[in-house]
Amino acid sequence: MSKTDELRAVFFQESEDLLEGLNDGLEAMAAGDNDPETVNAVFRAVHSIKGGAGAFALEGVVRFAHRYESVLDVIRNGELAAEGTTLDTLTRAADHLAALVEAARDELAVDFDDSEPLIAELRLLTEAEEAEAAEAEAEGEAFEFAPMALDLGDLDPGGAAEITYRIRFAPLPALYASGNDATFLLRDLCALGEATVGCDLSALPPFETLDPEAAYLNWDIELRSDASETALREVFEFVEGLCELSIEAVDAVPDAAAAPPEPPPEAAAETRPAAAPQPDRAPQPEPSASGAKKVASTIRVELHRIDRMINLVGELVINQAMLSQGIKRAQIAEGGDIELGLEELRTLTRQLQDSVMAIRAQPVKALFQRMSRIAREAGSDVGKALHVVTEGAATEIDKTVIEKLADPLTHMIRNAVDHGLEPADDRIAAGKDPTGTIRLSAAHLSGRVQIEIADDGGGIDRDRVRQIAEDKGLVAADAQLTPAEVDNLIFLPGFSTAATLSNLSGRGVGMDVVKRSIQSLGGRVSITSQAGQGSRFTIVLPLTLAVLDGMIIEVGGQTVVVPISAIVETMRLDAAQVFQVGTGSYVVRIRGSYVPIVDVGAALGYRPPLDDAAGRVFLLVETTEGLRAALLIDAIHDQRQVVIKGLEENYGQVPGVAAATILGDGRIALILDPSAIVGTAGAAGEPACQNAPPLAAAE
Repeated sequence: MSKTDELRAVFFQESEDLLEGLNDGLEAMAAGDNDPETVNAVFRAVHSIKGGAGAFALEGVVRFAHRYESVLDVIRNGELAAEGTTLDTLTRAADHLAALVEAARDELAVDFDDSEPLIAELRLLTEAEEAEAAEAEAEGEAFEFAPMALDLGDLDPGGAAEITYRIRFAPLPALYASGNDATFLLRDLCALGEATVGCDLSALPPFETLDPEAAYLNWDIELRSDASETALREVFEFVEGLCELSIEAVDAVPDAAAAPPEPPPEAAAETRPAAAPQPDRAPQPEPSASGAKKVASTIRVELHRIDRMINLVGELVINQAMLSQGIKRAQIAEGGDIELGLEELRTLTRQLQDSVMAIRAQPVKALFQRMSRIAREAGSDVGKALHVVTEGAATEIDKTVIEKLADPLTHMIRNAVDHGLEPADDRIAAGKDPTGTIRLSAAHLSGRVQIEIADDGGGIDRDRVRQIAEDKGLVAADAQLTPAEVDNLIFLPGFSTAATLSNLSGRGVGMDVVKRSIQSLGGRVSITSQAGQGSRFTIVLPLTLAVLDGMIIEVGGQTVVVPISAIVETMRLDAAQVFQVGTGSYVVRIRGSYVPIVDVGAALGYRPPLDDAAGRVFLLVETTEGLRAALLIDAIHDQRQVVIKGLEENYGQVPGVAAATILGDGRIALILDPSAIVGTAGAAGEPACQNAPPLAAAE
């Protein structure tokens, strides 16, 4: 990768942070935050993106960001209120700016004509303020003709007076090495007023001795502008520390008596090759009255380096398990130095694994912001007004999970907009707010993360869903289905309720892809819906795809692993506690409630159903849907941390199996998916044992 490519990658990484800060600021403004620093932070984010985009000749991004920051400049000057339609325009502009940056990052062809309607809206916002200023000026002129008119003399009712600045701009070699171009900076500076630019060639050596990596050219600019010195310095904000810059205001304080003004200290020429750029461009906290705030320092690391570290930690976990197995086989006395050392190694390995996982963990905030933008764009496409509410955006999850979750979440968001939310007229007729609501939430739940996508629409029309499934041959006409089973028909391949093709749906793919994608992450998705009130999709995922705490068990002579997060308790029961329900279905009574039994060995095809459950071991598990079941197993061997090895790439989706792992003795063991096993056994009617007494007889 060339130096320019590396710098380009850094720009796009920093742009992600800046766009996140931009959305945070807009959300705060929408919530009524009137702090001027909030508006300034939003302005700086857009301005920094524009400066970086200019360095890489991303003209479409520069042009749009320039118009965007013009509106923000008017707002931070107090000339325009960020509310109502103005705030809506700013939000849509942030979405479009993010789309332009993403397209530039992915080197996709962009039709910049798509920006024109939004640029026109932004221009109208600033023109409205200019029209108000012109109207105020006209009222002032009319007042001069009144009988008691005042002589306003040379006062300019139009706004701030123009100032002449002398500017010296001397790039350092580091400015060019970082991919910046002085031409773009000079162009942006000249856009602030009338400028005369001179290039100083005195330092340029003969061609034979010219160093191509050096900086020889300096510029002297005389600028006549009504902009402040701060606005001029902001042009060079992105190259702060990479150039020498001096700005002198020649006539900063006009005097009516033409007396020479006393030059204020801040107007004096100032040369500042400022401090080197920080690792990211986020605005730094201001010092408080009690002292300066400390800012957490960060470092950017290429992802493949962290992945390699995670793989090494996984190998360390496997070798630690192998060492434990070897010590057991050697029958070394307990309590000795070797056992103590092994326990210390186990503790350090766990701490190291937790630390590495924490490096990869990222909040879902950026993903939620992206989904909010997709929801607004989808609503605009189908003509539905909506707003998005997010909760738990600080919830952290493995970066790999976040990346792979983007596509299924996009499908679900678009589905909620297209099928969930009703048109405004229908909502009004139902007594609802014409503006629909989509809610995104995330939370940690028993070692896993739960993400919900909910809408306040009309809910699932189960009669229509069933009829479509029957018409497409996806379900038999005489099938007896519960409401939950009808809801889950939308996950069948080829199912679609759309009558016509649109940009959002109706192509026969979608929710089945969502389910497969989430299952490939070791997760589950479920639906709850209520007619007239909306639907909720719940996704439960592992926090990481690298390691998990598991219980090593034996079924049918095979060693397998059950995730600890799914196990509520272990127990050994008598046959008298097992009862038959119907034909081939069994339950066990636990503290006054009945829980279905699943014979894991029979469900996986390792052996026939057991003849007797007396004295057998059960694992009481809770599925991701909140259901409980008793897994009938043969024995429990150990509890340990295991490294997850995916099966999908080599074997595809294996029913009832989430992944595999390598045990301490070198054997491969399957990691079970309790939710899938319970669901598969329940659908197939697998019995727990052959000789269980009927429930009615037992009671």
